[in-house]
Amino acid sequence: MLCILPMMAFAQEFGIFNRNEIFQAMPETQEAIKKMDQLAKTLEDELLVMRTEYQKKGSEFIAQKDSLPESIRARRMAEIQDLEQRIQEFYQDVQTQLQQREQELLAPISDKLMKAVESVGEEQGLVYIFDISTPSALMYYSKSKCKDVTNAIRTKLGIR
Repeated sequence: MLCILPMMAFAQEFGIFNRNEIFQAMPETQEAIKKMDQLAKTLEDELLVMRTEYQKKGSEFIAQKDSLPESIRARRMAEIQDLEQRIQEFYQDVQTQLQQREQELLAPISDKLMKAVESVGEEQGLVYIFDISTPSALMYYSKSKCKDVTNAIRTKLGIR
């Protein structure tokens, strides 16, 4: 029995695949990117409207400030500062919205990819499948001793 264990460990097969290559090739990823671009454009347009208003009010204030009574000058300065604050808050909200939406759109795609990887691993009797798209995560692998299953995973997902 002890003689068999080292042989069993030696006979284990390992797979490698390029997650980034497959993920970028998935049609769902392309659709998610389009949706993200549309959302970003909508939010960017709103931010542009706010900045235009800010610049207009600022320019008007600078042109008129010397002729305005102190009470009106103070009120307009407060309005400009309030608008500046709203722009900053909106920008932060935009960043949060984009991150959340990206997570919502990409998580199911990532899950689908992982299920395909698991399926190929089971079908081909692999012990481990390593992602080679992030070299720092895998210090070394022997291409001749590992089976590249990138194409098998692409096929499983219906990607050419």
